[in-house]
Amino acid sequence: MSSPTHEKRRFHRILFDAPCDVHWQDQVWRTNVLDISLRGLLLEMPDGWDVPLNDPCEVVVHLDDRQTGIVMAVQLSHVEGDRLGFKCQYIDLDSATHLRRLVELNLGDQALLERELGHLIED
Repeated sequence: MSSPTHEKRRFHRILFDAPCDVHWQDQVWRTNVLDISLRGLLLEMPDGWDVPLNDPCEVVVHLDDRQTGIVMAVQLSHVEGDRLGFKCQYIDLDSATHLRRLVELNLGDQALLERELGHLIED
């Protein structure tokens, strides 16, 4: 039986191990992505983390040995132990294209991808 939280989830999380940088005000932390979706991402909490909940940040996920990246304007939505959950507030077209392709490859189902893209438009 699915949990109520899982039933409410409209975006599949993709387990994804990649380095990333989190920018907040004049600080930058290097950490790793744990999972990513069309709506946000989950990161390992870096040492010295002190960003308040709901504060805006920018995350740069490094792909292809730092030649390609996904850049998201995000908001820190939750902290659970040593994990940070961010909700995507804005993503540029190039980054959205990379993220869409990543999700598409991992979902393996074009209909499911189209449904998730439709949910993005509704929000």
